[in-house]
Amino acid sequence: MADYNHSEIENKWQKYWQDQKSFEAHVDTSKPKFYALDMFPYPSGAGLHVGHPLGYIASDIISRYKRNKGFNVLHPMGFDAFGLPAEQYAIQTGQRPAITTEENIARYKEQLKNIGFSFDWSKEVRTCDADYYKWTQWIFIQLFNAWYDQSQQKARPIDDLVAIFASEGNESVQAACDEDTVSFTAAEWKGYSEKEQQETLLKYRLTYLSETSVNWCAELGTVLSNDEVKDGFSERGGHPVVKKLMKQWSMRITAFAERLLDGLDQLDWSEPLKEMQRNWIGKSQGAEMTMDIEGHDDKITVFTTRIDTVYGVSFLVLAPELDLIKKITTDEQRAEVEAYVEVAKNISERDRMTNVKKVSGAFTGAYAINPFSGEKIPVWIADYVLAGYGTGAVMAVPGGDQRDYDFAKHFDLPILPVYEGMDVSKEADATKEGKIINEGILKGLTFQEATDKATAFLEEKGIGSGKINYRIRNAIFARQRYWGEPVPVYFKDGIPYPVATEDLPIVLPEIDKYLPTEDGDPPLARAENYTYTPKGENTAYPLELSTMPGWAGSSWYWYRYMDANNSDAFVDNDVQKYWKDVDLYIGGTEHATGHLLYSRFWNKFLFDMGFVQEEEPFKKLVNQGMIQGRSNFVYRVKGTNQFVSLNKQSEYDCTPMHVDVSLVDNDVLDTDGFKAWRPDLADAEFILEDGKYVCGYEVEKMSKSKYNVVNPDDIIEKYGADTLRMYEMFLGPLEQFKPWNTHGIDGVSKFLRKAWRLFHDEQNEWNVSDDKATPEELKILHKAIKKIEEDINNLSLNTSVSTLMIAVNDLTALKCNKREILESLTVILSPFAPHISEELWEKLGHSEGINQVAFPAFDESLLVENSHEYPVSINGKVRTKISYPVDMDKGEIEKSVLADETVVKWTEGKAPKKVIIVPKRIINIVL
Repeated sequence: MADYNHSEIENKWQKYWQDQKSFEAHVDTSKPKFYALDMFPYPSGAGLHVGHPLGYIASDIISRYKRNKGFNVLHPMGFDAFGLPAEQYAIQTGQRPAITTEENIARYKEQLKNIGFSFDWSKEVRTCDADYYKWTQWIFIQLFNAWYDQSQQKARPIDDLVAIFASEGNESVQAACDEDTVSFTAAEWKGYSEKEQQETLLKYRLTYLSETSVNWCAELGTVLSNDEVKDGFSERGGHPVVKKLMKQWSMRITAFAERLLDGLDQLDWSEPLKEMQRNWIGKSQGAEMTMDIEGHDDKITVFTTRIDTVYGVSFLVLAPELDLIKKITTDEQRAEVEAYVEVAKNISERDRMTNVKKVSGAFTGAYAINPFSGEKIPVWIADYVLAGYGTGAVMAVPGGDQRDYDFAKHFDLPILPVYEGMDVSKEADATKEGKIINEGILKGLTFQEATDKATAFLEEKGIGSGKINYRIRNAIFARQRYWGEPVPVYFKDGIPYPVATEDLPIVLPEIDKYLPTEDGDPPLARAENYTYTPKGENTAYPLELSTMPGWAGSSWYWYRYMDANNSDAFVDNDVQKYWKDVDLYIGGTEHATGHLLYSRFWNKFLFDMGFVQEEEPFKKLVNQGMIQGRSNFVYRVKGTNQFVSLNKQSEYDCTPMHVDVSLVDNDVLDTDGFKAWRPDLADAEFILEDGKYVCGYEVEKMSKSKYNVVNPDDIIEKYGADTLRMYEMFLGPLEQFKPWNTHGIDGVSKFLRKAWRLFHDEQNEWNVSDDKATPEELKILHKAIKKIEEDINNLSLNTSVSTLMIAVNDLTALKCNKREILESLTVILSPFAPHISEELWEKLGHSEGINQVAFPAFDESLLVENSHEYPVSINGKVRTKISYPVDMDKGEIEKSVLADETVVKWTEGKAPKKVIIVPKRIINIVL
């Protein structure tokens, strides 16, 4: 019989799983359900490196374990296939994004299947397939045809709002809507034209068109999200990005802000992740106050969380984007202000929020009037104030806020005391409690008393009120690019109307180039006859030319997995009632304020409208850590093609250079391979140590630019998929970052071979006994069963691997080959190393797949200690070890130990002065 051949075994069982459809999941109400989900990948041309499968391996172990525990498991996989990278590649090479995306997906699927995942491939989704994005378009239309009722705290159909307008106008309507929405009566509503009514409804719809300040990248020809911009340049390609006002589709996520906050308390997510969402939503309780501007009819409205400090205001700061600035800036200040605005608009909001130490600004020349004190306050602009947060205007209190304090110091502006006895020469003091307000009508009041009185003053004067504000902005839902979902909207008389749902999908058309037109229109303007004719009409109306953003298709995909081939609904109601929500979701923290927030928003909307059962989509979420690369370095003597070995570099003037890790074995460089690596290195010379070239190393992010990417295909070819799976888990706790080091993988490979040898004799012939297991063997097995169950339920998968290794070592030491032990051992090994386990299970004589077998039940009684092995010391030196029953009387133990042959030999027949027996610990004989 051949030795353990991982390639042969893994190919065999992967084909078996595929042919038998082993992991296809269907509704089965006789079993409890378990839905395990991975954040689906974007299929790049580079394929997977060993860091990518980490989370997938963890979810696969859990999924296989849950099947063994009797659960009906849904464990799907698909591809987030729309996006800018494929389009940029198409622009550079002329290849169609659909073709390159298909090729990339084929590569990913091949790699994923080679790792032996228990994915239900019959439910695969691809966001770029028309059968899928038909339903993304359908959800968009549902959002378009909905509004948010703040009195009921839920989304409702737009027809309900139209009925309210027709019966009573909008005076009593509490809705999320545009700030400039005007009041009207029922009679006025009925008197509106069709166009006027539709324009009004756009101010209420959950997805709507509006003039919005966006990050515009001319080189990429598209709007970018804040996360896609760094220091004024696009993260992809490093192209300049400017702020620009554009008519854009947006989604009213702000309407759900409070529910998005409240829902976090119900989720089994890590606290740091929940805190990231809380900070992004950014709830602030405070007040809005309107201030007159000297010499102007315009007014400035500020939002503040500290209205109690209003007597400490010494200047106002406006966001550079506000239109008001042009009106109030004096001629003397105009050039400086315009120059500042030009610079500020090219800085991303993320950078403006984080660059706290950089102080810049410009004085408009205008003055506002503090309604509490009547004093004139200079109006400045500064990039640390954002147009989208609050009102885009801040009442600066340098005595109470550090950023205001730094600004005042930089521009030599007054710093007024906020509290009695406050020393304004020191840094800002924002302490709330235990201080006394120092001025005007708030003098002598505590923080809360002053807040209440100041808010009441604003309301009495009609110049403000208490208000809750949120940092989160409505989400821009359009990109001026090609490779995305078409927006299912046509324009009639300049007004957007949704396409009829029975006419979906609006299919992405073929075009000749993937660039904007010469007139600056999005790429879809290049499509021929890109129009829509509603039923019953003869006019072909233009369709929306923007496409949806990358997060559209990923904001609902877990529902499509439940019922991926349904052409009549995005998910069948009965199917959705069974699977409900995701029990375990594994993915990266980088999606905390993007995908995860938008997904929760869409889920809450679908819940409000009665389309789904659960308000929150993901019960438990785990963020896997990153597997980092182990980079290697060579050291080039400056100005030469000479390379110095690590421990000799101090003797030369060297520059470190990354080298491909495939050319390095145990930090020793393959010098011939290095010379063949690049043409410029063909004549490289080496200064060696002990006859070899030793490389330096460093742990870094795995990336092609650092030449430290390890391809899982290479690992699988050499060691096998089961070894890769177990090694990735063995590297450390799932949530932590850990470095990849191929040196350590050999130990896992040897472990699997040792497990294989338990079932075979020295000639590698099958050798499993039907003899009854000993108590010691049963104890080893059940100790492992208990620990692995606990570890899997706690996602401590690295210690599960250690437990399996210990069990195999202990059973090997006992030369255990008992079927009673090895069958259970194979089952508990199978979630981690499924291929070898299936092979051994079959050889044990079973015809059903191991994924159908019940996980062994843990028997506590087998771990109860019936005896204890006592070390026996004679005059302080351990001379032997003897086992006695744990309930044996001390007198009996003493008689027995003194009669023991070894003890008699060491005592030389002398009577002991004392025999000390510590139960279940030690026996000490003193002569």
